[in-house]
Amino acid sequence: MNDMESRQYLESELETIKKWEKEQKDVFFWEKIGRIPFMLLDRLTPKIVRDKVGEALNEVGGFIQSGGKYLVRKKSVLIILTETAAHGREGMESSLGAERSAGGKAEDDTTSGSDTSAERVLSLREASKLPIDVMDTVADGITVKRVKFAAAQGAATGIGGIFTMAADIPLVLGQSLRVLQEMALCYGYDPDDPRERVFIVKCLQFSSADIVGKKAVLEELAAFDDESNSDQVFSQIQGWREVVQSYTDSFGMKKLFQLIPIAGIVFGSISNKGTIGDVAEAGKMLYKKRRVTRRLKNIESPL
Repeated sequence: MNDMESRQYLESELETIKKWEKEQKDVFFWEKIGRIPFMLLDRLTPKIVRDKVGEALNEVGGFIQSGGKYLVRKKSVLIILTETAAHGREGMESSLGAERSAGGKAEDDTTSGSDTSAERVLSLREASKLPIDVMDTVADGITVKRVKFAAAQGAATGIGGIFTMAADIPLVLGQSLRVLQEMALCYGYDPDDPRERVFIVKCLQFSSADIVGKKAVLEELAAFDDESNSDQVFSQIQGWREVVQSYTDSFGMKKLFQLIPIAGIVFGSISNKGTIGDVAEAGKMLYKKRRVTRRLKNIESPL
């Protein structure tokens, strides 16, 4: 842990996170209204869309079991963490720029970025000891990039109305799982770990839940790192189908206007941008809370 991170600093960060959690429990009235027509829309939804939702259910189950095609490679995020720790925000922007120019292949190239070739890339264990503000900077930078991509993706899949919307559902789900894995890496957690895949799906559930659901998820995650409760958390995720059901239901009015050809370009872009932004924010804050809490415990009970 960085010497500058005093108990006072960490407690202040934890209070900020708790304030955010409280704000997340306030569901606006129009959001509740927005879910009502979706119950009716479900009966009118074409088979092609229902099939895609079914595929999404199966894919989330596969992600929990093995990670499947959604597991990200760690090196790209570790490179950004390394350069940000060494050179600040400029290093992060350099790494993100190198990844874009290489068509996203920076994760396979340890020499991507300005100075990484001359530096040893941090291991995940080393990255977990970086200052919180470095982790925050990288998480925010990745979020901006993923949100921009989601907006472009939503515009592209909004061209054909309901037919291209069917392709949008698994794409948004995939982007959500990937950005949550990147948030895990930013705060020093390994998304290859089956336990972390459970936590990631819980973050996904939190981002799309209503006020009751958010409270329940927060209570479950509060004891996530408690070894005595680990089995209980795993048993709770057996209801993962409810995660995707709530996730698809939350589209509600946001996706309604994407059913209209051409007009769906605008609504698809706005919807996907908001969805990925919310998911990334939930991942950042929930993973940051775990890291800050662990460091506070280390101060109280040093090994």
